[in-house]
Amino acid sequence: MKQPVLTIFTCLIFITLMSAQSKPAYLLFKNNGKPADYDKMIKDLAESDMVFFGEYHNNPISHWMQLEMSKSFFEIKGDKLYFGAEMFENGNQLVLNEYLNGFYAEDKMLPEITQLWSNYKTDYKPLLEFAKDKKLRFIATNIPRRYASMLSKKGMDALQELSPEALAMISPDLETYFDPNVKAYAEMADNMGGHVPPNMLNIQIAQASKDATMAHFSLKNFKPGDFLFHFEGSYHSNYNQGIIWWINKIQPGLNIKSVTTVMQSEWEELTKQEKAEIANYIIVVADNMTQTKG
Repeated sequence: MKQPVLTIFTCLIFITLMSAQSKPAYLLFKNNGKPADYDKMIKDLAESDMVFFGEYHNNPISHWMQLEMSKSFFEIKGDKLYFGAEMFENGNQLVLNEYLNGFYAEDKMLPEITQLWSNYKTDYKPLLEFAKDKKLRFIATNIPRRYASMLSKKGMDALQELSPEALAMISPDLETYFDPNVKAYAEMADNMGGHVPPNMLNIQIAQASKDATMAHFSLKNFKPGDFLFHFEGSYHSNYNQGIIWWINKIQPGLNIKSVTTVMQSEWEELTKQEKAEIANYIIVVADNMTQTKG
C-alpha cells in the first residue's frame, strides 16, 4: 500500500510545482524526494572533492544546467575548479590543452580532435569556452573508442597486444578491479533477458574500461584542494556506480557527490529507495522536452 501512496504524493508535488511555476523547464529535487533550492545545492556540492553530472546527451536542460553550475562553482572555487568529460577521449588531451592555452583558433583545433561528438557546438563547446575564458583545466577522461572496441571483441587479452603508449590511455586498474557482478555491469546482462550474447563478458569489460579510464584520469589530475566537475552520461554515475565506483575502489576516502537527469515519467516510477540512491540531486525534465542534435 505504501508505494501507491508514495506515487500519488509525488504526483501531487509535481502537479503543484508545475502549476505554481507555469510550465517550468525543469524541477530540481533532493534524494529525499523533496524540492531542492539551487543555491543551497551549489553550496552543498561545492564542499565535495568531486561532483559527477549524469546527463541525457541530447537534453538541452542538462547542458544549460551544466554551464550554469560551472559558473556558480567558479564563484566559490576559483582556479581550484577543473572539468572532466566523457565526451573527449584522452588521446586528444594535448590538442585540447593547446587550444585552451590559446595556441591556435578553434577552426584549427576541431579537425585534430578525433571522434568529436556531433552535438559539440551546441552542448559542449560552451563548457570548453568557459574553461578557456577562466583559464581552467579541462580533462579529456574517456578511453579512445578504438581500444574499447578491441576490448569488446577480445576481452582482457586485448591488453596484451597493445603498445605501452596505447596502454597509457587505458586505466591501469581495469584488470585489477573489474568484476562482472558489480551492479552496473551485471545489469547489462540482466537487461538482455534470455538473449545474452556469447561475448557478454567482453561487452562488460569494454563498458568497465570507459568507467575505469574516466576514473583514472579524474584522479590523475586531482590534488587535495581541487574540485572536479565531471560530465558524463547518467549511466556512468547513477547509484554511485560506473566512474564513482571505480574512484572509490582506486582511491577511497574522497568526498564524491552526484547530480542526475531523469524524465518526469521515470521520476514518478522510481521508488523512495531508488530516489535516495540514484544521485544526491535529481533534475526532472518533461518527457516531451526538445532534444539537441545527436
